[in-house]
Amino acid sequence: MSTFSAIDDDREIDREEFTPGIEPQATWCPGCGDFGVLKALKQAMPEVGRTPDETLLVTGIGCSGKLSSYFESYGFHTIHGRALPVARAAKLANPGVEVIAAGGDGDGYGIGGNHFIHTARENHDMTYIVFNNEIFGLTKGQTSPTSPKGHKSKTQPHGSAKDPIRPLSLALTAGASYVARTAAVNPNQAKEILTEAIQHDGFAHVDFLTQCPTWNKDAKQYVPYIDVQDSDDYEFDHTDRAEAGKMMYEVESKLYEGEVLTGRFYVDEERLSYGDEKHAVGEMPDEPLAERYFEEDAEWERSYDLMEYHR
Repeated sequence: MSTFSAIDDDREIDREEFTPGIEPQATWCPGCGDFGVLKALKQAMPEVGRTPDETLLVTGIGCSGKLSSYFESYGFHTIHGRALPVARAAKLANPGVEVIAAGGDGDGYGIGGNHFIHTARENHDMTYIVFNNEIFGLTKGQTSPTSPKGHKSKTQPHGSAKDPIRPLSLALTAGASYVARTAAVNPNQAKEILTEAIQHDGFAHVDFLTQCPTWNKDAKQYVPYIDVQDSDDYEFDHTDRAEAGKMMYEVESKLYEGEVLTGRFYVDEERLSYGDEKHAVGEMPDEPLAERYFEEDAEWERSYDLMEYHR
């Protein structure tokens, strides 16, 4: 079965299909929140209705980068901070594939921050899961973009003098059309949010709080948590950009005060995805580029030959 014949294969899907036979057991530290992401993603995919043959998981560098090794699908393990441009290219070449990108807070909000901003701005149709544990875990505990001010680490022994980045607010400002936060300690909500994010037509950013018991004991377990959709204390319209922005700012401030607020914070179902925008102006082919060269006897085209103004 090829990538193309597998797409839209209407059958019942079991979550165990997403457990690889070669490396089925994850090797993260005991108690790591990354296990929660893997479990939620495996539970979400049958709800979405996608098979491993219809899915591409692109990961970055760090503990989170191993996700593609423990998840059965097409996978691409990129270099540090470069998961999103690879994911974007794959989606543009083959829009029928469900593209999911994943990385850590250092990978996604640090070295990959520029890609994060512009992928959100262009509203590419993909899901971006950021494992946010407020620390660089794989390299043994350095300060990350989401580490709280004053946090002491190997790179900031006297305490970080910098305010942490606000990933939800950044995603909204940049242009993401779906913004949510969940946590590894809330598996039911995590599955629901990932299902919604993957089904969303546009750029869906999920800030996934993943505790690091080895290198960031200050962050605890991100409990107790409050689901803002279930609380009468946090009523707001998550389809209203202005209300969503105010709520996100409050949520991001309270996290470092010990109050963990999770849920959907912004959803825009009306905005066209980047691919749809390109189709609307006639700059996307009806036949996917990846499929165009799937046949062995297909004739390859050079962009140079198609551009009159370069001659």
